[in-house]
Amino acid sequence: MTNAPGRRAPGFFGGRGNNAPGRLFQANATRGRRGNTSLMQVAAPLAENGIVRGALALIINPDQEFTKILSVARSGESGETYAFDQTGLLISRSRFDDQLRQVGLLDKTNASSALNLRLRDPGGDLTKGYKTENTNLTESLTRLVANAIDGEDGVDVLSTRDYRGVPVIGAWRWLPQLGIGVVTQVNANEAYRSLRVIQFIFIALFLLLVLCAVILFLFSYANLAWRRRLGEAELKLKQLGQYTLGEKIGEGGMGVVYRAHHALMRRDTAVKLLLPDRADAAAIERFEREVRLTCRLAHPNTIQVYDYGRTPDGIFYYAMELLAGLNLHDLVSRFGPQQEGRVIQIMAQVCESLAEAHGLGLVHRDLKPSNIFLCDRGGVLDWAKVLDFGLVREFRNPSYARNEEHEFAGTPSFMPPEAIRNSASHDPRGDIYAVGAIGYFLLTGQYVFEDEDLLALEKKQLTAAPVPPGRRTTNIISAELESVILRCLERDPEGRPQTVIELRKLFLASPRAADYTPEARAAWWAGFHRQKQSAAEDKTRTPSPVPTVKIDFAGRIG
Repeated sequence: MTNAPGRRAPGFFGGRGNNAPGRLFQANATRGRRGNTSLMQVAAPLAENGIVRGALALIINPDQEFTKILSVARSGESGETYAFDQTGLLISRSRFDDQLRQVGLLDKTNASSALNLRLRDPGGDLTKGYKTENTNLTESLTRLVANAIDGEDGVDVLSTRDYRGVPVIGAWRWLPQLGIGVVTQVNANEAYRSLRVIQFIFIALFLLLVLCAVILFLFSYANLAWRRRLGEAELKLKQLGQYTLGEKIGEGGMGVVYRAHHALMRRDTAVKLLLPDRADAAAIERFEREVRLTCRLAHPNTIQVYDYGRTPDGIFYYAMELLAGLNLHDLVSRFGPQQEGRVIQIMAQVCESLAEAHGLGLVHRDLKPSNIFLCDRGGVLDWAKVLDFGLVREFRNPSYARNEEHEFAGTPSFMPPEAIRNSASHDPRGDIYAVGAIGYFLLTGQYVFEDEDLLALEKKQLTAAPVPPGRRTTNIISAELESVILRCLERDPEGRPQTVIELRKLFLASPRAADYTPEARAAWWAGFHRQKQSAAEDKTRTPSPVPTVKIDFAGRIG
């Protein structure tokens, strides 16, 4: 029996090669074509006593036999199962014959892909226009086919290209008793379609949760703001003892300040409230300490406290004198750097206020332009008042030093270097540093050291030397005053004036100390009152850009 012409397919039905272990005969197979039909011929010799007497030949149509069997394993829109020999030659019909003709893997004269297609990896998706440039016949087989020919059985859920270049996932197995391999595969897009639906649902649910969280946050914030406004409105309608609250005139880290009126004395006052939402144990302790220590101060240049109490609703408050004027931060923001004579007079008054506090063993620790108020007090113009003793400390009391060893309290731009290292080391010379920094600000309109980053600002204060104020303003500054300011800003406390009494004398020793005459003060305040009256409808106060900060270093270590 003769073989049909064509390439040999060695060892079909004979394992790997022509010798099939465990069989009593050898089988040779060839493929050929009759008309438009691809045929496979299998022949085995018939031997007697070692002499070949004849041959047994079988001709099969793989397009019908294998394809019919394997077609039952097709799944979905792209799933298929196909067989191949040890050279990677397809011996069953592909599900995608029409597609193979379109991409050029089959000639239009081929009736079937069986025995006409080598299962090579084209290097890209031919169905999407990829054009392979490799025409080498030894081009590598697809990964699934190559693994099967190597004798492996397995499953690959990571997509790999098939003979069309389409990403697929699949399983493979080699059948050694038949000498053929079988692969079943499905396009990766179809296989993971349900997973993408799950991913889409998960993403949608996640975004929905985020949206709900944002809505809840906004609702909570709006509710909190509404409750706070309601609480403030209720406060205005209430009386705190003999005090009837009016408009809000200020707000700080410790509480809110209202204009108030005493019913019996018929006197306008300022009432500072510690609102319930800020009344934790530490805030209450600080609030009470501020009142208790401030009440010990009676100097005319220190804010006067009249009364202190707690309402039945648990709101802490204290009443103090009501001042008319502006703080030093507002002064520089609105009117620019001040002349030397005026700065000296203001700083001398601040020193007088601090002299009483230091004599009683108290340090302010939060001196800054917004905490010094300039007012017209009973016809005395340019009268300075030191405010806000919220961080006041008894520097002679060792218990406070132990409690504040890891605390960073104050306003960075006006804190002395030693307090940056250890707040417990803040003594009267720390307040003297702050007085120098305030004088520097009044003369130049700028801070001694400036940086948006807090750590960088602290580094400058610890290592850099201040630029003399005369170099940062066009105003004339005497050498004597510039020297006093720079002495106050010495990094080493020993290099500063040691008391505010000494500092006051140094300020007044400047040759321009008397330049700011009573006539000049009267002219300035007359203009200020006219401006204030014309802008009475605008009650917006300029906020201080350097708020007081308090950081618990012990709580953030680790």
